[in-house]
This record gives sequence, C-alpha cells and structure tokens, in this order.
Amino acid sequence: MRFIADENFPRPAVVALRSSGHEVISVAEDMAGASDHDVLLRCAAEDSILLTLDKDFGELVFRQSIPATNGVILFRIQAPMLEQFIEVALAVVRSRADWAGHFTVITNDRIRMIPIP
Repeated sequence: MRFIADENFPRPAVVALRSSGHEVISVAEDMAGASDHDVLLRCAAEDSILLTLDKDFGELVFRQSIPATNGVILFRIQAPMLEQFIEVALAVVRSRADWAGHFTVITNDRIRMIPIP
C-alpha cells in the first residue's frame, strides 16, 4: 500500500511508517503548502491512501464530492505523547488492507469506516 501523509501528519510518524516498510510520501517534503484539493488529486493520481489529522477532508469528500477512491484515514486520537501516536498509526496501518473506498476515522476506542460514494 502507498500512503500520502498530509502536511499536518507528524514527521516522526512518517519516518516510523517508512522504517516499517510502508511507502509514504510526505506532503510537507514534496508539496508543502499544497491545497487539500491538490493533495486529494495527488492521492488519486498515485493510487495512494491519505493519512491526515485534518477534518476538512470530510467536507471535500462528502460535500464537495472530490474523488478520494483510494481512501482517507483521519486520525482523531488523544495521544498525550508523540510516541503513543506513532504506535497507534503503525498499528492502524498494519491492521487492514481494505482502506480503499472508505473515509476512515480513527479514535481512541474505534475504527469507523464510511464508504465513499
């Protein structure tokens, strides 16, 4: 699986995902300042799943119907330490292979997968 980490996704989490064998492109490294719309377009063009902390992507996908067929994983967890966030991110990415076609919300107590129309 290929991932694109939004600009707000913690850099140490990107590094940890890469170290565990995942292909992760970082918006902060490759396209800093890009609009959310452009980030989604790149995900589609590169067959990648978006990793983000930004709730605005729900607005783009569901209200503005911007294609995100590869999937979006929105992290809404309360992690007091960065190391805990990294552990959750690694566990989540490893836990499934069916992210495509879903807008997924990760919270401390569940994974909610919403089909993208």
